[in-house]
Amino acid sequence: MSRIYLDHAATTPVRDVALDAFVTQAKRNGNASALHSAGRSVKFQVAEARDRLAATLTADPSEILFTAGGTESDNLAIKGLFWANAPRDVIIATRVEHPAVIETLEWLEAHEDATVVFVDVTEEGFVDVESWKAALQEHEGRIALATLMWANNEIGTIQPIETIATLCQDAGVDLHVDAVQAFGAIPVTFVPGITTMALSGHKIGAPVGIGALLVRRDAKPVPVLHGGGQEREIRSGTTADALILAFAAAAEEATANLAEESARLAGLRDQLIDAVQERIPDAKLQGPKDANYRLPTNVHFSFAGAEGDSLLFGLDMAGIESSTGSACNAGVSRPSHVILATGQDEAAARSTQRFSLGHTTTQEDIDAVLESLPGIYRAAADAGMAAEMSSIRTANSHR
Repeated sequence: MSRIYLDHAATTPVRDVALDAFVTQAKRNGNASALHSAGRSVKFQVAEARDRLAATLTADPSEILFTAGGTESDNLAIKGLFWANAPRDVIIATRVEHPAVIETLEWLEAHEDATVVFVDVTEEGFVDVESWKAALQEHEGRIALATLMWANNEIGTIQPIETIATLCQDAGVDLHVDAVQAFGAIPVTFVPGITTMALSGHKIGAPVGIGALLVRRDAKPVPVLHGGGQEREIRSGTTADALILAFAAAAEEATANLAEESARLAGLRDQLIDAVQERIPDAKLQGPKDANYRLPTNVHFSFAGAEGDSLLFGLDMAGIESSTGSACNAGVSRPSHVILATGQDEAAARSTQRFSLGHTTTQEDIDAVLESLPGIYRAAADAGMAAEMSSIRTANSHR
């Protein structure tokens, strides 16, 4: 059976240009920190790749620190800025952030006496700008940093990053932005007012294991890793030159024709959304209703009466690979924290299905989903009702 892959938000297939760059560089020998010819050659190639990646973000090459991925970048930025700005202890955030951010905040609360102030979001996942502004004013003088994702990995909401960055800049507050889902899907630049910004290579077609943290030139987060200081004395570790060159190649290709590719994917996205709403009236679109504020790659529904896992496995048996939400919860199924944070109940949070599109997605993929999904939903809904009836019968038998 040919498989249809609609889980690009979790990871996307490696691009040929990235794989070629990786293989070619991996066959070469040399450590970028070594002083001999081989080492100097690798150092030059990494510097060139840094320049190429910076150009896709209108950033200065010196602002790019290479990491192992988005999770490390988020940890380094949030912990590093918190420690750098001590004794300030307040962090402003929202509850719809990626687990790499949420769990880092929880760790800082538990171990470093941080006070996390969560700003409300709307049902569509947008940060309440006035509440953000009020939080900045209320905790003035105590704020170590603020953090907000550029685009939500589950429901596709694109946040007003420039507005938030300006508010933080005016308040003298460092802002960290997780741009992992946004980069390669919409235009992303190192906006003035952002202190640090996280990227991940495997979300745009590089191999797993490479990412970046953009760090403003006047900022210096406290290091989380020590030993070598290879990345501006902020991130230590032997330079992963083959992965870095692959990341730069993927970034160039992902951004080269971004407007055209985003329009293509948005067209497929809208087809899928419109058809699901027409054929499955009980399906509720999560995230922005206005397509201009939704990632062109994101389709996310709650299907009333059906467990998300039942839908996922039914789709998987039909050869369609989707997701119930974030892939970063170690394979553990749980209600979507994003849906709960938008004020909806657990039933909505347990009945989710995310279809995330990417550079390999075709019209045929969308057609196949629409052919299979209604029947799979009916079966999942029947199973959900059967489970409820079984619970009722069990309870009645014990009376």
